[in-house]
Amino acid sequence: MTIVAGTRRVLVVGAGVTGLLTAVACARAGYRVTVLDRGGTPDPGAASYDQHRAFRAFVAGDPRATGQLLTARRRWRELEGLLGGTLFRRVGVVTCRPRDQVDALAAEATAAGAAVDVVDPGELPHMVFPAGSVGLREHGAGVLLAARVLRAAARWLAGQDTVQLCPGQAVSSVDTQAGQVRLASGRVLGADLILVAAGAWTRDLVDSPVVLYRQTMVYLRPPDDLMDWWNGAPAAGGLGPDRRAWLLPSGAGTLLKLSTDAVCREVSTVRPDDPAPRWAQRVLAARIVRDAGRYTVVGVKDCHYAAAAAGGGALLARAGPTVWSRAACGGSGFTTAPLVADRIVRALTEAL
Repeated sequence: MTIVAGTRRVLVVGAGVTGLLTAVACARAGYRVTVLDRGGTPDPGAASYDQHRAFRAFVAGDPRATGQLLTARRRWRELEGLLGGTLFRRVGVVTCRPRDQVDALAAEATAAGAAVDVVDPGELPHMVFPAGSVGLREHGAGVLLAARVLRAAARWLAGQDTVQLCPGQAVSSVDTQAGQVRLASGRVLGADLILVAAGAWTRDLVDSPVVLYRQTMVYLRPPDDLMDWWNGAPAAGGLGPDRRAWLLPSGAGTLLKLSTDAVCREVSTVRPDDPAPRWAQRVLAARIVRDAGRYTVVGVKDCHYAAAAAGGGALLARAGPTVWSRAACGGSGFTTAPLVADRIVRALTEAL
């Protein structure tokens, strides 16, 4: 690999998935990298620190987005080989669709390069499909083991001579025009390129038009007689009578995770201001799995993510001549993190 002049430096604020994967890409390209985070490296408080995240590439009605996500999936396979271990469980993702729409959607997915098939509800008897629906299963999709990804990336970075990991370093402000970061200690740092990827706190550091959301997740342990079934089950979306619920299966040391878009709410701060048990009950009442009373509730977690104020979705923006920002955006933010890393490396190359 061609090594770029070692004097060029990258400063990453945030040890979540975007920050760590960008640090990996920049280090591999020969740049010197410093990663700052108010917590650990990785940071258990990061928006991307969770047991798992669903990954599917097919976006109905948007072949360009599908193509981008197929590229992201290839990047994840490459990262799995680089970082080591199983990071991506290719169990597929099933999306519930009205029966009269599924043939056209399957043809669209195939034309866009995403291999799919149609799944009858009887093939997934422990999930609750909406009335009149069947499943569209994407074969190359599956579940990214999120926390495992972050730990593997941090280990790889810790072994690189050109990388400095700095946990416990809170950033108080970012001067986007001067290209400088001020730490809570008063120290000021600069670099040839700065990426602010501090999750839900990004908007506190960089003026970015994003909206903050909170979503409640419920983690279940399946009954013993269904454990093997769930360990081999696909992820699924569009579940429940209202088509708004989704789940990620257990397996590889993870629990079964349930949630629904019905409990996603806009908030002004990451500080708790509503009782999580009330929202957890709404998740459990959403009729996502059959015989829900047989499952053991192991945990409840409120997750936060930021989405672009215009159009939603993950937001990568150039905030200054040498400063970029990327607000966390739930599952899509995790799955597209390798593409952000690629873009940052291109920005560095273009600046030479």
